[in-house]
Amino acid sequence: MDPRTRLLLEGPLVATLLKLALPNVVVMAVQASIGLIETYFVAKLGLDALTGMALVFPLLMLLQTISAGAIGGGILSAVARALGAGQRDRAVEIVWVSAFITLVLGLATTACMLAFGADLFSLLGGRDGSLAAALTYSTLVFSAATPLWLFNSLAAVIRGTGNMAFPAIVVTLGAVVLIPLSPVLIFGLGPIPHLGIAGGAVAIIAYYVVGCFVFGAYLWSGRGVLTIRAMPRRLSWAAASDILRVGLASAVVSSSTNVTIITATGLAGLLGPAAVAGYGTGVRLEYMLIPLVFGMGAPMSAMVGTATGAGLHRRALAVAWTGAAIAGLLAEVIGVSAALAPERWLTLFGQDPDMLAIGSSYLRIVGPAYGFFGGGLALYFASQGAGQIRWPMIFGIARVLIAAGGGWVVVRLFGMGSQALFLVLATAMIGFGMANALALRGGAWSGKKGT
Repeated sequence: MDPRTRLLLEGPLVATLLKLALPNVVVMAVQASIGLIETYFVAKLGLDALTGMALVFPLLMLLQTISAGAIGGGILSAVARALGAGQRDRAVEIVWVSAFITLVLGLATTACMLAFGADLFSLLGGRDGSLAAALTYSTLVFSAATPLWLFNSLAAVIRGTGNMAFPAIVVTLGAVVLIPLSPVLIFGLGPIPHLGIAGGAVAIIAYYVVGCFVFGAYLWSGRGVLTIRAMPRRLSWAAASDILRVGLASAVVSSSTNVTIITATGLAGLLGPAAVAGYGTGVRLEYMLIPLVFGMGAPMSAMVGTATGAGLHRRALAVAWTGAAIAGLLAEVIGVSAALAPERWLTLFGQDPDMLAIGSSYLRIVGPAYGFFGGGLALYFASQGAGQIRWPMIFGIARVLIAAGGGWVVVRLFGMGSQALFLVLATAMIGFGMANALALRGGAWSGKKGT
C-alpha cells in the first residue's frame, strides 16, 4: 500500500486531519483572498464597478464551488474510495473520465453565460454603468470557464490521493504572481494600458491557464501515487457514474449557498444599488467560509472515502464529527468577530455610508450563525467522501427554499427592509447546520446511529 493511503487509513485521527488540513486551509484562504483583493482594486474604479463585481461574484463563486467542491468532490471521493479498496487502475481511469467530464462542463458554462448573462444581471438589479461593468468582467472570465473547470478537477485528483501540499503550493505561488498582476492590468503601468475592470478578468484567466499546465505536468510525470499513461485504455460509464452520482447531488448543496446569495442580491436590488453593494460586500465574508471549510473538508473527504473503501466505518464517522467541530468553531470565531466590528471588514472595499450601513446590518445579524454553516458544510464534505450525499442535498434545497421563499415574503409581500431579509438568511443557515448533524447522528450513512 502506498504510504499516503496508509496514512489516511491508519494515521492518528486528529493529527492526520490537521496535518492534511493545514496546507489546504492556507491555500483556500489564499484563493479566497484573490477575489477579495481584486474587489479591493476594482472598488477604486467607483460604485458602478463595485456593484458590477457584486453582480458577477456570486456566479463566479457558484462556478468555483461546483467545479471544486461538487464535481471536484465527486472526483476526489471516487479516487479515494478506489485507492482505499486497492483499485489503482480504476483510480487512473477516473482521472481520464474526470478530464472529459470537466471539458464538456466548461464549454457548456461558457455557452450559457454568453447567451444569458446580460438578462441575468439585469434581473439581479444591474443598470446602466453597473450592468456594463458586470458584462465586461463576466464575458472575459466565463469565456475561460474550461481552464477553471480543469484546474479544479486536476487538483481534486491530487487531493484524492492524499496529497494536499502540492495543490497548496501551486495556488499560493500563483497568488504571489496574480495579486500584483491584477492592479497592474486594472490601472495600467508604463507600456501596459489601463484595462479597468477587464484587467482583473485577464489576470484571473492567466492564473487558471498556467495552473492547469502545472497540475497536468505533475500528474502525467508519474511522481505522485498514480501512474497515468499518455492515452487512456478506455473510458467507462461506470467511472463516470461514480463521479457524477456524488458530484451532481453535491452540486445542489454547493449551489444552495450561491443561489441563496444570488436571490438575496436580487431582493436587495429592489432596495437600490447601494443595498446591492452593501449586501454584496458584506456577504463576501460568508463566501470566504466556503474555501476555508473546504480546506478542512477536502482532507475529511479523502480520509472518509479511503476509510469507506476499506470498510472502516467507525473511523469514517470519527473523521466526520472531528472535522465538523473544528470547522464550526473556526467559522463561528470569524462570524462573531465580524458582527462585533463590521466596519473593519466593510471599509476595506469602500466608504459609501449606505453600503456601510446595510453591510454592517448583514454581518451583525447573520455573522453569529456562521458556526452552524461551517459545521454543516464540513459534514457535507464528509458525506461526499462516504458517497452518501442524499441528505445534505435535501437540506441544501431546504435552505434555498427557506431563504428565497422567506426573503420574498418579507421584502415583496410585507414590504419589510433588509434586516428582516437577513434574519431569514440566518434562520436558513442555522437550519442547514443542525439538520446535517441530526441526520448523521440518526444513521444517514449506514442506517445506524452515528456514535
